Amino acid sequence: CLTTTEMEGRRVHFDLVGETLAKTSLGIRAAGDKVNIERAAKIGSEIGGHLMSGHVSDIAKIIAVEEPEGNYILTLSVNADLMKYILPKGFIGLDGCSLTIVDTDAEMGTFTVWLIPETLSVTCFGHRGLDALVNVEIDSQTQAVVDTVISYMENNA
Repeated sequence: CLTTTEMEGRRVHFDLVGETLAKTSLGIRAAGDKVNIERAAKIGSEIGGHLMSGHVSDIAKIIAVEEPEGNYILTLSVNADLMKYILPKGFIGLDGCSLTIVDTDAEMGTFTVWLIPETLSVTCFGHRGLDALVNVEIDSQTQAVVDTVISYMENNA
């Protein structure tokens, strides 16, 4: 997550530290690139998706873009170590957007998301094409459950 340090009209300023530049795609962005920025959730407000912290786990690469009649489908490749947390019908954060995972291929290290027209119109995904890098935030609840089960199985097998 980033803290706003200054706002000037449509410009928002943030401080980026080394870890942020190493773990996210922000270091490769250029002036004029579109990014998603969302305000922090407030207690009692409606959450349109799953809870997200803004803590980026890694970067994924868009390896396929399909646009069959009224649909927009992205297939992404990610570090194989993260695939245990990426489950069909589970949640994932991509460039700050809460999305539902449609399909996975653990052997290939890929997963698929389908974007609705509203998501395309209010996010940067319409501007991201083949080979684009996007930030990945693994769902913290999924990660906690998977890591707990793995730890239990390793220690009680």
